[in-house]
Amino acid sequence: YVFEAVQRNVKTGTGRDVAVRLVRKPGGHPVAGAVILKTRLDMGPDNMAAMTSTVTPTASSEPLIYRFKADFTMAERWALTLAAKVQGEPETVKGTVEFQATE
Repeated sequence: YVFEAVQRNVKTGTGRDVAVRLVRKPGGHPVAGAVILKTRLDMGPDNMAAMTSTVTPTASSEPLIYRFKADFTMAERWALTLAAKVQGEPETVKGTVEFQATE
């Protein structure tokens, strides 16, 4: 499994909408119904992993898209780290998606 950004570029600010999809690698099929267990947003891609920010799961009207509200406080690269439970999988699925925040 791999998490993918629906749109990698985001404007700096609070409460920005971001969306990801979870894809099963063999075949590249999007996964519906995963339960997001953990989220973390930080500036790890720019060697500032200690710089974290708020990220909150929100409802999505699209079954294959997982949406979040996030605070991008600086115009840099950000990493959204996710852990999810997928039906039928014994292990928790983990992954990281990078976003580029711009002014």
